[in-house]
Amino acid sequence: MKMRTLVYSISLASTAMLAATAVQAKELRVQTSFNSGDYAYQYLQDNWVPKVEEATGGDVTLNLMPTGSVVPYKETMDAVAMGLLDGDLTAPSYFSGKDPVFALMGDLIAGYDKPSQFLDFCKNGGGEAVLQKAIDAEVGDKVHVVGCGPYKREALVAAVPIRGVDDLKGVKIRSPEGLAADVFKRAGATPVNIPFSEVYTSLQQGVVDAADASAYVNNDASGLNDIAKYPIYPGIHSMSSQQFTLNQSTWESLSEADQKALHEWFYDAFNDLADAVHQQDEKLVARDKAKGDITVIDWPQSERDKFREIARESWEAYAQKSELAQEAFDAHVAYMKAHGLLKDEASQGNDDKTENTQG
Repeated sequence: MKMRTLVYSISLASTAMLAATAVQAKELRVQTSFNSGDYAYQYLQDNWVPKVEEATGGDVTLNLMPTGSVVPYKETMDAVAMGLLDGDLTAPSYFSGKDPVFALMGDLIAGYDKPSQFLDFCKNGGGEAVLQKAIDAEVGDKVHVVGCGPYKREALVAAVPIRGVDDLKGVKIRSPEGLAADVFKRAGATPVNIPFSEVYTSLQQGVVDAADASAYVNNDASGLNDIAKYPIYPGIHSMSSQQFTLNQSTWESLSEADQKALHEWFYDAFNDLADAVHQQDEKLVARDKAKGDITVIDWPQSERDKFREIARESWEAYAQKSELAQEAFDAHVAYMKAHGLLKDEASQGNDDKTENTQG
């Protein structure tokens, strides 16, 4: 009888332990903005999704779902707030229609030279806090920002040689509406808003001379460089950011250690993904240069700096559209000045005086 009781007690204890383990192993259903065949999606699935469980000691698993799996891509913020999704990994720029702040946090056109700079801005320069305030303004305190930042710097597809800012004048360039189009217009180009699906035929037929498309590796796969043989690489314009968010209640249900692990996971994963995409781009660029039938154009830093100053006018215009947009602008500019990406007005004025004196 005692033996039977002991066995029964052990069985109950084992069942309780298994139940506790099952409760702790939380699967996070996160909808992304990636298609299932995208290089970035597959890279994260193969190399970084398994590390979530490892980093959290088995407490958390991650289910990354392709775009549109549960809700349309522009509705993930509301879906996360309502608990239909545990989280999203998507572009803040999709929500630009809600507030211009999402445009500035989604893609500060011509702002950064490398994804690592934008990622550091988010992690250590106040970017996360600004994005959190922007999301809170839309859905209350129901969504937590785990991290944000880009993983690629887009190349610019061009059928004509564009070697500097002056060469942009009169160029018909496919660009999405909003901040990107405004920057190109200020630089003298003519923005044309056409769907991405029509970029190939538009370049082929001369409807546009250049196009805001994607990373060099993606443009190569799409055959864009075969018909537009003057790509600008590294790109001069777009570096689309991503946001990793979780439902606030889901976030609060995690231990402090698991919260920290997810935060670090995002930045480790995206810095590594950025390196992987860059290496793929570099291989293809070296191949194309060796073949000689494609002219890869790399703008000198002086031209990149000139284009950034033109873009800054657009950032300032967008900043005036809302208080949150102004806050995002101020945070970006403070970070860029601190890291030598922008000169402040006083420094620029001193440079001008020096040039006048020398002249």
